[in-house]
Amino acid sequence: MKKTLLLSTALLALSTPSMAQNYGSPATQQSQAEITQPQDVQQDPVMEQIRYLQTEWARIKYQMPDEDAQIAALEKLGAHAQKVTESYTDRAEPKIWQGIILSTKAGIDGGVSALGTVKEAKALFEAALKQNPRALDGSAYTSLGSLYYQVPGWPVGFGDDEEAEKNLKIALQINPDGIDPNFFYGDFLIEDDREAEAKPYLEKALMAPDRPGRELADAGRRQEIKAKLAEIGR
Repeated sequence: MKKTLLLSTALLALSTPSMAQNYGSPATQQSQAEITQPQDVQQDPVMEQIRYLQTEWARIKYQMPDEDAQIAALEKLGAHAQKVTESYTDRAEPKIWQGIILSTKAGIDGGVSALGTVKEAKALFEAALKQNPRALDGSAYTSLGSLYYQVPGWPVGFGDDEEAEKNLKIALQINPDGIDPNFFYGDFLIEDDREAEAKPYLEKALMAPDRPGRELADAGRRQEIKAKLAEIGR
């Protein structure tokens, strides 16, 4: 299949129903699912911020039909994510989510103008992998792999199908039953004209267990999975 810029994207289907857009105080906007998280998780300020970024990302991606509104909301959320990254330089998780937000925005923008944004996201994923490759169940591998197969190759971009497959396979090793690594590997196989190989990964993604507090994102991702299965004639 012809590779297109950009992106479905990496990016990762996470989170809960919508929250008010008050980026200054995410800890005060916890959903019921967050409130019932284990005590040790609740006390991690980084993960409180990550849950907020996940929730807002899912709301923007799956509940905002207008692309201009999506871009504006993602720019605002990206600025917040950058502050979290700068506040917790020793943690990989904020880098992953800043990269996901940037990649999603690039996917809506499309075209060569989005390449600078995607390169910034790539650098964030690579930095996260150096710090903690298993952070968020290997999400940096999933996200980086998805960039490699969705971005054009040289001389336009850095796209590389071998790197895509390598990263996506590592993500599957870390999180073999996850909805996102299975979806993105299946999508990669479709783009690589390997539709017969893609089907079991997409079916596994469709049957992946629900993630507490991530109902909106899981529902949105499942719609994308069903569309891919229909595309290859399930």
